[in-house]
Amino acid sequence: MTIAIVAVFLIGYFFIATEGVVKVNKSATALFMCVVCWVLYMAGSMEFLPIMHGDEFNALVSSTDAASLTQQIRNFISSDVLLDHLGDTCETIFFLMGAMTIVEIVDSNGGFNFVRDRLSTRSKKALLWRVVFITFFLSAVLDNLTTSLVMIMVLRKLVPERKDRLIYAAMVILAANSGGAFSPIGDVTTIMLWIKGNITSAGILKEVFLPAIISVIVPAFLISFQLKGELGEPEDAEENKAVSYFTRRQRAMVFFVGVGGLVMVPVFRSMTGLPPFMGVLFALSILWVMIELFLKKVPEKESMSHRVSDILHKIDISTLLFFLGILMTVAVLQEIGVLKTFGEWLDNASNSNAYLITGIIGLVSSIIDNVPLVASCIGMYDIAPATAGAEFANFMVDGQFWQLLAFCAGTGGSILIIGSAAGVAVMGLEDISFGWYLKKISWVALAGYLAGVIVYWLQVTYIF
Repeated sequence: MTIAIVAVFLIGYFFIATEGVVKVNKSATALFMCVVCWVLYMAGSMEFLPIMHGDEFNALVSSTDAASLTQQIRNFISSDVLLDHLGDTCETIFFLMGAMTIVEIVDSNGGFNFVRDRLSTRSKKALLWRVVFITFFLSAVLDNLTTSLVMIMVLRKLVPERKDRLIYAAMVILAANSGGAFSPIGDVTTIMLWIKGNITSAGILKEVFLPAIISVIVPAFLISFQLKGELGEPEDAEENKAVSYFTRRQRAMVFFVGVGGLVMVPVFRSMTGLPPFMGVLFALSILWVMIELFLKKVPEKESMSHRVSDILHKIDISTLLFFLGILMTVAVLQEIGVLKTFGEWLDNASNSNAYLITGIIGLVSSIIDNVPLVASCIGMYDIAPATAGAEFANFMVDGQFWQLLAFCAGTGGSILIIGSAAGVAVMGLEDISFGWYLKKISWVALAGYLAGVIVYWLQVTYIF
């Protein structure tokens, strides 16, 4: 049965990776793969439970008569095994859902006009550095996909020449992925590592910030030589501004309350001990109340598109279902012991070299979505206790392996345009060809990736 489950996973993964070719939405594939793997697991439960849940299984066998054993095992898997993994997965899903809703509220009510105003300049090089730094820090608060979409919308108003805009769009991908790598809430992979307890907010910010910013500064410096002169006249912002019932001051409040609420999520977790998704829901509730108060004098029919109840329909449910399918499929691989076995093999083959393992994962993430890669690594390696010996230091909370995994999986996706959700989204919006990106951007992205790894090594070896 193990071979059957792994085969289903590999076939499903192939269809997910080739979504653009097979024309089947990856969310549908992930959900189908998830259900089939759990059905196979249930069918082969007598093979897996004694190994992964020995004590519980033995207790169940000793207290249950043979006639009802099968039904008791099914009940155990449904109520204990599956729901336990579903609870962990839903922490990530609800966090993302709340964060995506906050971003949609800010965007729909003109909050990101603040970003556009800060970017405005005629100098091509000056705009490049402004785009890089705003995208980098904004991505640390929002997710890298949403940040990329926002920045592309802004760039369309500021850069009329498509030839120039392609370069800026490519740098948005790099900056968004790098910015998401050093923040516990900046990327789905760092969110997963943070929620699972592999990294802490302080640890990831302290150790990965410098490598992350170097990984985008190096490419930006190299790309800046391709930009000379000034930009053409931008589109009239007033003509393209969406109708809003909010004043300039109110739009700024929407931006700062929404983004500030996301920034405070790690603080909320530290103060209350509650899961991060509770902090996001708290921030969402405050922003929701504020929007309702701003619109209380406006007829509901006229302001419907600005109200949260309507904005909720814009949430990308397809993406959430993809994460649900992937994470629950990886849970099956964890339950049958495949991830643990593969992790032990990889550890022995690399002689426990965290740089080699995570470096390879980073390069692979330029081709394959980093979410299942990181989910698999979380299943392959346990968090070592603080009392463990020096040989397990890399796998302790905030150990080098987990921090490098966050950095490499996040920034490695920038090497090819298909390697990250941000890259795929920008590719579609600006019609960037794979060949153009490979020729113009991939080499600078790789240079930034390697520079970031080197800086991390220097930092942990000689500085801290």
